[in-house]
Amino acid sequence: MDQNSSLVIALGADHGGYALKEEIKNYLLSRGFKIRDFGTFSDESVDYPDYAFQVAQAVSSGQFSLGILVCTTGIGVSIVANKVKGVRAALCHDPLSAQLARQHNHANVLCLGGKIIGSKLALKIVETWLETGVSSEERHVRRVKKIAEIEGGLC
Repeated sequence: MDQNSSLVIALGADHGGYALKEEIKNYLLSRGFKIRDFGTFSDESVDYPDYAFQVAQAVSSGQFSLGILVCTTGIGVSIVANKVKGVRAALCHDPLSAQLARQHNHANVLCLGGKIIGSKLALKIVETWLETGVSSEERHVRRVKKIAEIEGGLC
């Protein structure tokens, strides 16, 4: 619990990810994590870029340690988040991809599809992602550095 209380996690979702975001929020709070919910706060239709950008900016600025985003598929929020300098957002559908995204790619934003995976699997993915540290192996550090160098490229 003490380790969890030092992490501050930014959460965000659109209407398609609202229900799963709420489950993730409750899960994180029950385990002692500090969070800020950037919304949305209902299942009324909204535009996912608005919420994904807020969370990505919050992580990029260093105000938050990590971010978790949910939309219907997870694709839209991952595209938006990855446009923000310093963000390495990973769309994960299973615990292994979450582990490797964190460990090898130093992913600082986890993206999930609210209509793609069930809540039990989603919570296992979140748990795995949060429990996995980033690798300090030279090859992974080198690759993450290369990612940082190409940020803000042509897209």
